[in-house]
Amino acid sequence: MKTMRLGRSDLFVPPLAVGCMRLNRLNPAEATYFLHSALDLGLNFFDHADIYGDGSCEEQFSRAIHISADLREKIILQSKCGICKGYYDFSRAHILAAVDGILQRLQTDYLDVLLLHRPDALMEPEEVADAFDQLHASGKVRYFGVSNQKPAQIKLLQQSLRQPLLVDQLQLSLPHAGLIANGLNVNMLNAQAADHDGSILDFCRLQQITVQAWSPMQYGFFEGVFLGNPKFAALNQVISRLAAQYQVPDSSIALAWILRHPAHIQPVTGTMNLAHLKASRLAADLTLTRPEWYELYQAAGYELP
Repeated sequence: MKTMRLGRSDLFVPPLAVGCMRLNRLNPAEATYFLHSALDLGLNFFDHADIYGDGSCEEQFSRAIHISADLREKIILQSKCGICKGYYDFSRAHILAAVDGILQRLQTDYLDVLLLHRPDALMEPEEVADAFDQLHASGKVRYFGVSNQKPAQIKLLQQSLRQPLLVDQLQLSLPHAGLIANGLNVNMLNAQAADHDGSILDFCRLQQITVQAWSPMQYGFFEGVFLGNPKFAALNQVISRLAAQYQVPDSSIALAWILRHPAHIQPVTGTMNLAHLKASRLAADLTLTRPEWYELYQAAGYELP
């Protein structure tokens, strides 16, 4: 499996990240089997957040993977902080305390990547910079990024940081592809021309920031999966035909559509089902043609001007 560079760093990662948001739904034996099976598939990038299960997913991970010094060097751990109950907090004190909690739950001395989770309207960039400097100097965090931020927010933060922001984690799937659609409807008056994100996709490409696609199998905001959903009959018909053509599961086609984009987007899987994870892995070796990519885009309900 090919690897990809994370942002402008010297860190090379798999084209898929294993999302651990639902890891606490597995019992210890199931979690151990799932995580080590992921490693056997070459998927060694694990995405966490301190809010997932109120920290229980990170605890489950450390217990299940049986981490050792040798294994720690072979895996890539990413986590996120900043979401609290009823508010967001990017203060220096909160970031430092959150990382200490994450490291304790994951039973590791350092994170490979720390993301700020959702924008904080009360963010003071200088406080974030102080926190990042301390975390980086102490060796607790190697690299940094954000989640769900648009270009102006990233630029505002980056001007105070010594470390480059390498990642922006954004929702993206076939039915939730507004960040692609608005770029195809330039100077149009139709609904798909609406730019809700400040052309974040092009911005990230220009700044060499890796877009990580969360909920790549979902539509709406956690409304459910679109595969097999009668709301997306036309899309599923095309997906099923291409899946039969390439002899892969339907979910492989849905992920291959994201991976085909030249921005080198890294989808974050959310499944705790090993068969589904294997299907995700197949997508990494599948390259859709340009006509196939556009056919899927239009079947998802988007129009070409």
